Amino acid sequence: MRGSAFLLRVMPALLLTLGLNGCLFGPDYVRPKVATPATFRFETNEAAELANAPWWEQFQDPALNDLIAAALADNKDVKIAAARVDQFLGQFVTTRSALFPQISAGFDASRQRASQAGPTPLPPGVGPVFNEFQAPLMVAWEIDLFGKVRRQTEAARASLLASEEGRRATILSLVASVATAYINLRDLDAQLAIAKATTDSRAGSVKVFQARFSGGDVSQMELAQSQSEYEASLAAIPQIETQIAQQEDALSVLLGHNPGAIPRGRELAELAVPAVPAGLPSDLLERRPDLRQAEQNLIAANALIGAARALYFPSISLTGLFGSVSGQFSKLFTGPARVWSYAGSVTVPIFTAGSIGGQVQQAEAQQQQALFQYQQTIQVAFQEVDDALIALQKSREQLVVQGRQVDALRNYARLARLRYEGGYTSYIEVLDAERSLFNAQLSYTQTHGVVFNSLIGLYKAMGGGWVVQAEGMTGRVMQQGAAVHGANEAATEQPQ
Repeated sequence: MRGSAFLLRVMPALLLTLGLNGCLFGPDYVRPKVATPATFRFETNEAAELANAPWWEQFQDPALNDLIAAALADNKDVKIAAARVDQFLGQFVTTRSALFPQISAGFDASRQRASQAGPTPLPPGVGPVFNEFQAPLMVAWEIDLFGKVRRQTEAARASLLASEEGRRATILSLVASVATAYINLRDLDAQLAIAKATTDSRAGSVKVFQARFSGGDVSQMELAQSQSEYEASLAAIPQIETQIAQQEDALSVLLGHNPGAIPRGRELAELAVPAVPAGLPSDLLERRPDLRQAEQNLIAANALIGAARALYFPSISLTGLFGSVSGQFSKLFTGPARVWSYAGSVTVPIFTAGSIGGQVQQAEAQQQQALFQYQQTIQVAFQEVDDALIALQKSREQLVVQGRQVDALRNYARLARLRYEGGYTSYIEVLDAERSLFNAQLSYTQTHGVVFNSLIGLYKAMGGGWVVQAEGMTGRVMQQGAAVHGANEAATEQPQ
């Protein structure tokens, strides 16, 4: 008796240890080797270690800072990504719960009548109508001897971390999108200012030519040429204003607001130019959340191979019941009413017509897909950084050349008008010079915006610690981050 009691005391602990430290089938995850170049193809010598700082503040525009803060707080894509993290957190908790015994309680009360004409007659003195009360406490536990649940938990944890990295990737894209949209808006504002200034200048010329035409000093053709150029610049204004309104609407949606006007800060030409972020290709594996997300997806797919292979082996379950059954409620919790039972079951697959093999094949194929997706994501990341670097270098060169072109055309337009006023040339030369100057000014402004957008694209492609700082500006990051960290710690402490 004493030995049996001791066995009953230590058996649960032994089974729990066995369930948590049994076999694990399937491959353990090892990060794949990646062919990483030593440097980027179009590396610059002006780079600075700024990838961990909020780079948008380098523009020194408080209005842009406020817009990004508003977007991080209210953008719907960020909220959707945050809700997705909650979803995978719940999935992780649900999956991991299968590692532990499931305990439930119940209470049943019934009144029934037994047949007096049945094959088993009632004992003498026992009436056919009786009551029955039950208060059981039930325990059920599937022992994870071969690691199926632990591999499923590993996959659920990786999926949770992938969703968290997906949320960070959303934040990264959002900050870059808001900054790009704002730069585009200020670019359009500058183009509108050029178009209005040119239109005002040409309106003055039209008035002068109308007066001269009335006095017979110029021909009707010269007056018509002057009016034509005036109407051309005037027609550009509503086109640019349409683009501005559409850009404001798009930016409003990024902020999580209904379409509306957008507050401005500095002019495009007054914005400070951010420094170029430094970094090596190998740094991207840790900096970019989309790469970390792809790796966590690979970890999850890798773990599910083990969960599928574990189906080949026996499934062991334990059940137990302890409670009371009585015909009278007043005696339900007395000693004679006590009942208990415990049992164990083993289920072994013998013939499944290829069902388990198909699941293993499916898991292995999904792991290969995740592996190739991870490798492709890395290559695309290298491409995006190189594309942003070359775009920045060449747009800067283009801006310098266009700046000289604008200066030359401005001088050309001034000299052409002086020659016309002096009677040395026709008004066509003046129109050509002013038309070229107008187009060059618009092109210069557009290229100026391209330079800023190339810098924004480079910060987006490089990733870095600034994403974490931006994450801290979102609504539920503290509460959610603590939950994910807790899940990570729990999975780390789980015996393997």
